[in-house]
Amino acid sequence: MIQAAVCYQFGKPLVIEDVHIDPPSRGEVLVRIAATSICHSDLHLVKGEWGGRTPVVAGHECAGVVEEIGEGVNGVEVGNRGVVSLIRSCGRCHFCARGMPQICEGEFALAHETRLRNARGDALVQGLFTGGFAEKVVVDQSQVVRIPDAMPLDCAALLACGVITGIGAVVNTAGIEPGSSVAVVGTGGVGLNAIQGARLAGGNPVIAVDLLDSKLEIARCFGATETVNGKEEDAAEAVFRLTSGRGADYVFVTVGSVGGINSAIDLAGRRGTVVLVGIPAADASATFSAMPFVRSEKRMLGSRMGSTRLAVDIPRLVDLYQQGRIKLDELITERYSLEQINEAIESLERGEALRNVIIF
Repeated sequence: MIQAAVCYQFGKPLVIEDVHIDPPSRGEVLVRIAATSICHSDLHLVKGEWGGRTPVVAGHECAGVVEEIGEGVNGVEVGNRGVVSLIRSCGRCHFCARGMPQICEGEFALAHETRLRNARGDALVQGLFTGGFAEKVVVDQSQVVRIPDAMPLDCAALLACGVITGIGAVVNTAGIEPGSSVAVVGTGGVGLNAIQGARLAGGNPVIAVDLLDSKLEIARCFGATETVNGKEEDAAEAVFRLTSGRGADYVFVTVGSVGGINSAIDLAGRRGTVVLVGIPAADASATFSAMPFVRSEKRMLGSRMGSTRLAVDIPRLVDLYQQGRIKLDELITERYSLEQINEAIESLERGEALRNVIIF
């Protein structure tokens, strides 16, 4: 039996309950969770904004220790420490073969089955393929990446989603060139990592756009060379001024709002690329003029989880952290126990935290 935070009805507080977890089947891994970071995607999930079924165990930014492995598992062994991500890949489909595991089209047993049940025998949904608001998870082996013993597990949990999404959008999806001008719309957890990615890739200037001076000040600590408060000045005019009248070569929209998408298009210059990173509500749609895309050869890209290849990118990011080249500790606002999970979620909803982390 384990303790898990379970959302029984969308929009209601999470409740903690004894949950039974089945042993891993073929190709699956059971991980004892040490830390789970709370992402805005978890908020969308528990509010019911993305639909789905209940009861559900949310949580998907995790790190822990492998406790049991199923038949046919390669790459991790019992006792290994690892990052647990929602990205799962078969390694054989059309997209995996082309190096795009983040959009794998393979079939997984855990897409139709669950390893979690409550005391009444009700099947529990593993939110975002993970169910990390729990002491243990069973996931596909492709979702677990081994990390060094010296890597702090609370920082490692951040690598499962927010960090790879932000940095990956810049480095993998867009592949920005050194010297490119970059604007990042939204300076939450993902936005700060997009800023880190732009700095790593040699972007200049790196412009952070937000509505709060307090968040823009933090953005400078993560590598922003310029900041724009969209509440106090016209963001497009400011970005064009800061880029010698040309507009940004790359604009990363890390907020999940239609308004953010529409405003981002105006920040991009000729041949500028707008990259959609933040995830809006399931029924959200944006309307914009097509003419700028033709006349100025602007482009728009979607970025799912930073186009991340877990087995390649996680070890690289661990190395960068250990070299002091990316910030992870600074992303953690507060650490909470599982019993405090609703408090941690409310803090994130109020905009008081970059990342709150549940420590087991």
